[in-house]
Amino acid sequence: MDTWVDGQPADALSLKDRGLAYGDGLFETIAVRNGSPVLLDRHLERLARGCQRLAINLDHEAVVRELVTCAGDLQEGVLKLIVTRGDSLRGYAFDPSVQARRILSGNPPATYPNTHREQGVRLFPCATRLSIQPLLAGLKHLNRLEQVLARAEWQDGEHAEGLMLDQEGRVIEGVFSNLFLVRDGVLITADLKRCGVEGVMRAELLFQAESLGIPTDITDITLEQLQQADEVFVCNSVYGVWPVHAYAALSWPVGPLTRKLQTIACALLDA
Repeated sequence: MDTWVDGQPADALSLKDRGLAYGDGLFETIAVRNGSPVLLDRHLERLARGCQRLAINLDHEAVVRELVTCAGDLQEGVLKLIVTRGDSLRGYAFDPSVQARRILSGNPPATYPNTHREQGVRLFPCATRLSIQPLLAGLKHLNRLEQVLARAEWQDGEHAEGLMLDQEGRVIEGVFSNLFLVRDGVLITADLKRCGVEGVMRAELLFQAESLGIPTDITDITLEQLQQADEVFVCNSVYGVWPVHAYAALSWPVGPLTRKLQTIACALLDA
């Protein structure tokens, strides 16, 4: 498949689309294995929450049909679903009855060096900081300029991902991933009530850890706490889990809890 718009093959978009004009919408990036979308229920749950909070009128049944059909056609790769509020006239005001636009594209499988998974990655210390906006916190909305600016900060092959802080210096997430640390056997990840994206792999790993009796903590993380971590890793729904072995002058071993959760993520993505 190439691209579908509202369930039909298409390669063009209306110039009146509010996603183009204002970034008014949401998106999901979904791994496809053996013709099935991975973690589909978690993607749909996050999308539904986002639509509810932004008052976007989405045909969720159509989304499910199209995702399942397109995944079957693609077999292996990555689906990107973009949901916009649809067309409108000039101005910020919108008609809540207008049906959302669904843009779905299929892509080849993402490829990364095996060393990222096996030996871990180094994080770049991004100067770009995330804005604090509780109304949008957690959502995977279309306004990603902060991530664009952060990703432009490094061009070398030494860093596979960057670490982003918020305006008050709290550790939040990677540019395209969520961050976890382990301290004294506790799995810790950032509280995303002010900013950041609630990743579906993040949610799945928290669920899996709790199912295994591993204590978890969702809390504010300082750079000092990061320095004191026993293990650090990043995750997303496409590559799974990458251990983090270094950030600036800090370094960590690839620990046993990271490996355990990495194995769980691999089972989901390599099934």
